[in-house]
Amino acid sequence: MAVYGGIDLHSNNSVLALIDAEGTLLFHKRYPNELEAIKAGLAPFAQALEAVVVESTYNWYWLVDGLQDAGHAVRLCNPAKADRYDGLKYADDFTDARWLAEMLRLGILPEGYIMPRDERALRDLLRCRAHLVRQRTGLLASTQNLMARQTGRRLSTNALRSRPRQEIEALLPGSNAGRAAAANLAVIAGLDEQIGALEDAVRAQAREQPALHWLKTVAGVGEILALTILLETGDIGRFASPGRYASYCRCVKSERRSNDKKKGQGHRRAGNRHLAWAFMEAAHFAVRYYRPVRRFYDRKCARSHKLIAIKAVAHKLARASYYVMRDQVAFDIERAFQGGGGAASQTKGMARTPLN
Repeated sequence: MAVYGGIDLHSNNSVLALIDAEGTLLFHKRYPNELEAIKAGLAPFAQALEAVVVESTYNWYWLVDGLQDAGHAVRLCNPAKADRYDGLKYADDFTDARWLAEMLRLGILPEGYIMPRDERALRDLLRCRAHLVRQRTGLLASTQNLMARQTGRRLSTNALRSRPRQEIEALLPGSNAGRAAAANLAVIAGLDEQIGALEDAVRAQAREQPALHWLKTVAGVGEILALTILLETGDIGRFASPGRYASYCRCVKSERRSNDKKKGQGHRRAGNRHLAWAFMEAAHFAVRYYRPVRRFYDRKCARSHKLIAIKAVAHKLARASYYVMRDQVAFDIERAFQGGGGAASQTKGMARTPLN
């Protein structure tokens, strides 16, 4: 008889539930987050176990990897799509674990993507780099604001980073303001060093792939952004259409409408926030350095807010990148940003001529 397992994973404990092919509960128990204890709980049912579903929380790596190493088939559940009937009177960790197993038994499990371990480690290294870049940007903005408050003038980012620290201190009246600016610049210098070291490590480990080569042809996408997009995307075949991919990149408006009226918002945070950041970064670079993209952006700005316009550019780049990765073709900026038509009609020709 087939057995189906579900594990409700928390920060310091996990609840295991096992059911049979009829949905009857066979076993459930709470364990500390110790791999050997959970494996021991699964051992009596190992021969009949079809698969184990693990909830995709922030700390699933150790459990999924450990169970796979032990020979178990593991599925990852997307918790955002695993909602049960809201009218339930009572639910707890044990019923949650059982529901994970029940979805697997019924064939309605909303699965998450389990990225290969070597690619996952490199992806996390790039996430660490992006985190440091955001910290550096915040410190630069803080120093610029300090200069504006104290002197009435705002230095550009390039001026702040190119001038000697002593010169910046001399521009600020009072020793405390100068010390604050010096502290920020000292930390920025340290972040620059660490960001550079992480980028070197990523380049040394990254495998040259056809998709990576073609991604670097997309407007606004350089080597690091291309690697980020490729590793955060994973297998492009898991997205049925460019619209699905753009939604995963958080480039699609989350809105519920009925009778041409807005009735609320959908899951605004559904999707990959790292891909959302990457395509917004690419959009800013593309608007700055590519004339067709700038023209498209200016037309959007004339009809809406500039934030909506830059998001529209990011949406275009995400849809185009879908075809670039799927069909191994170079990016065609004229097709992607030609005037008139919707995003789908303007990017559907991207895959016509593969370049070998």
